[in-house]
Amino acid sequence: MPIKYIPFIPEPVEGQAVLGNFNRILKYKGADDVSMVLQRGMPLYEMEKQETVGGNPDGNLVIRGECVSACAYLKDRGIQVDLVYIDPPFASGADYAKKVYIRRNPKVAEAIAQAEQELDIDELKAFEEKMYGDVWDKEKYLNWMYENLMAIKSVMSETASIYVHLDFHVGHYVKILLDEIFGEDNYQNDIYWYYYNKLHGATKQVFPRATDMILYYVKNREAGFTFHHLTEEREKPIKKLKYSFVNGHIQNDKDESGKSITYLSTERQIDNVWKISMLQPADKTEPTGYATQKPEALLERIIKASSNEGMLVADFFGGSGVTAAVSSKLGRRFIHCDIGLNSIQTTRDRLKTDGAQFQVLEIKDGVQLYRNPVQTMDKIKSLIPGLKNEDSLDSFWEGAVTDSRLGTIPVYVPNLMDSSSKLLDVVTMNRIIHQAIPDLDSSIKKVIVYYIDITSEEEIRKFIAQDDSTDVEIELRDLKAVLDGVVIGDWAEFHVEERTDDLFGRYAVVVDAFVSDRVLQKIDEFNQKARMNATAKKPFKPIEISDTGLELIEYLSLDCTAGQGEWHSDSEIKIDKNGFVIRNGEKTKEFWDGTIRSEKKPLRLKIRNICGDETVWEV
Repeated sequence: MPIKYIPFIPEPVEGQAVLGNFNRILKYKGADDVSMVLQRGMPLYEMEKQETVGGNPDGNLVIRGECVSACAYLKDRGIQVDLVYIDPPFASGADYAKKVYIRRNPKVAEAIAQAEQELDIDELKAFEEKMYGDVWDKEKYLNWMYENLMAIKSVMSETASIYVHLDFHVGHYVKILLDEIFGEDNYQNDIYWYYYNKLHGATKQVFPRATDMILYYVKNREAGFTFHHLTEEREKPIKKLKYSFVNGHIQNDKDESGKSITYLSTERQIDNVWKISMLQPADKTEPTGYATQKPEALLERIIKASSNEGMLVADFFGGSGVTAAVSSKLGRRFIHCDIGLNSIQTTRDRLKTDGAQFQVLEIKDGVQLYRNPVQTMDKIKSLIPGLKNEDSLDSFWEGAVTDSRLGTIPVYVPNLMDSSSKLLDVVTMNRIIHQAIPDLDSSIKKVIVYYIDITSEEEIRKFIAQDDSTDVEIELRDLKAVLDGVVIGDWAEFHVEERTDDLFGRYAVVVDAFVSDRVLQKIDEFNQKARMNATAKKPFKPIEISDTGLELIEYLSLDCTAGQGEWHSDSEIKIDKNGFVIRNGEKTKEFWDGTIRSEKKPLRLKIRNICGDETVWEV
């Protein structure tokens, strides 16, 4: 349960109904529910410190959790941001996956090095794993976006700016929300990112799309805001007329003979069409392996235009960490927030390599059951006893179970992609009783309602008991109980050696064997699918793991400072997809030898498998 609720805004802007235009223009279901959520406030949960990298004097934060909960934490601590860039889901209906690479077996790495062999990336055995789903209907998406934008506005300073990165799916709808939330007078511009190097291939589109839109607003135009005009080099110098402003009018400058004065222009002022390389997949100059990675040049332009050194820049859908990375390089403070564990790990490693200082926090809101919401939802469906799809039911219900006495029992499962459904409150229960249940067949006698978090079970049960509009029995179940004990943790066998002649430290932790049940299940699923799709021209080639299992390790860290609590990475190694070692942020051309070394005696060992799960052992 939340510790408390933090108001989105102290009170509505005078003369502006908080949801008036939203209801009037869009007329989507659920707007009243959003209104009730806004009245209740943002849920503030316990925040757990995971790790501090460096001294972090600027208070830089990497937060694992949802946008609204992160904003509640920031507002409770009085933290205001000066610039916001967000690249939220586009409601595109797509699932995004990352490619998971099997690392080289360190037992044969030496032989590979001696033979001066280097496998091409395409030859590495890999499989894909879903990171998150961008699957929404428009009404749910817009309700979700409205709540997030209101939360973000609540932590923006009066002189702050916000850039919202979208595409054709919902950009025009979100423009209406931004007009409502920030006010039409605070709209500044539409920016169009033209990624000219995108490979289109065969397409049914009349004109292939090559742009995203970025909506630019300020918190309060009258209070002032930071903006710097930017220029860029022209492809070719051009001759231009020199002019001056005289009495408010443009006038060409002329020489003594009355001839117009010209000059050779090598720069142009940047307008609202930004021709910037897409960088992925064709260009690999900034690879992070993150599906929706954006180029640093794009964020550099935004940050330089709308902030000064020392200002605080925030990204609440942080993804690959490009906003935090560029902010750090440009001397800005930063906040990175994302619900996905892979995003946090990618950003943490990226910032560490860049030499940035920051703190990693995790919001304890009950959502981080697996690596990301998509995986959790997939797992939930398979773990609820007897749950099956039921075509006759509305999409509100996840499915149904069959009871010999009661017949079909519809089952509601909160959608973890939608933060508003995660919490079972009176708003949600009111919708279940007065909208969802009346739409069911009259033969339904019972429904099951699962929840991740609940405002108060006593309050919800009292609300159900006092409502006499339905005779259908409503059973409440805690979803976390379904998942307890299901996940089998990773296992490692290792020993410590003391070495006097080692360049990388006196102590060496040698990993002898590693087993990850979760990764092996993924590999087994991949192999089964590959076997079914095999042909004579493309025979089945399974992914095979050695007896030691060291190919399943991506990252190791030693804590030589504390035996419990917040993690201190005194020594760390990351193995890239080619098998090369990144030691304490420094890239090398060495293959991993199965060890991690430290100068001080290690107290704890952390291992991250190739899918992103991390496990800690005492040494």
